[in-house]
Amino acid sequence: MKKITFLFLLIFGIKFAYADCDTRGISFFPETKEISLNSMFIIQGYAFSQKTINTFRDRTIYLESENREIIKLNVKEILNGQMDLTQAILCPLTELKPYTKYYLKYSNQTEKESNEMRHWNSDKKEYEKVFWKTTNKKSWATLSSNLTLEFDKTEVIHYGCGPSAKAIFNIKNKSSSEVWYKTEVIDIKTNKQTTFYIKEWNNRLHVGHGMCAGAFTFHNKGNYKVRFTPSNIDGKSLKATKWFTFDSPFMVDKGQFGN
Repeated sequence: MKKITFLFLLIFGIKFAYADCDTRGISFFPETKEISLNSMFIIQGYAFSQKTINTFRDRTIYLESENREIIKLNVKEILNGQMDLTQAILCPLTELKPYTKYYLKYSNQTEKESNEMRHWNSDKKEYEKVFWKTTNKKSWATLSSNLTLEFDKTEVIHYGCGPSAKAIFNIKNKSSSEVWYKTEVIDIKTNKQTTFYIKEWNNRLHVGHGMCAGAFTFHNKGNYKVRFTPSNIDGKSLKATKWFTFDSPFMVDKGQFGN
């Protein structure tokens, strides 16, 4: 696929630089390779790969060590984004073993799924299987109780295949560890709620969608409210923030390409 000169946000802090939107893709979290003995996991599917995520209700998802020891993962919930994104939230049924390398596996795993379960290692300059290494810690670093979020602005950027639209929030007093933000968006007119986990991008949260996909979409006109519940990779969370209210990003956009 041809590279072009811009980056756009999918949701959850994933970067893409392609002229055309791909038809599938899987992302795996935590992004950090070192985890605690009770880490949670998020597997996120884009476009046609959403089908894989939705099969998790009827399949066994597990971690396998280099010694062939298996730890099953419980599918805590499956969250459906509004624009070609679906994610599964998983947690181990039993505590992981310390100082162990685990690979992610599915029952009845297809060749295509196996090919998707790789990520780019920038140090080795090659793709490698998805894995995590445990430490001897039963829990990961706690989040700063002073973590706060502030509304910055809404923004629409037009690209060849469609616009990105988002409400942007600044993060203050964040700890250095990986943070997941359970994000709840409500369309005030319809009271419809969509929930998805997102991550920061350049010390900001982008609530919306990119050119090809995203957890949240907006009408041409309308009002929305959102709140966030920050958590570490073990799922230990701070209190939910207050509700922030904002107008549809398309209301200040001259192009008016809303949904």
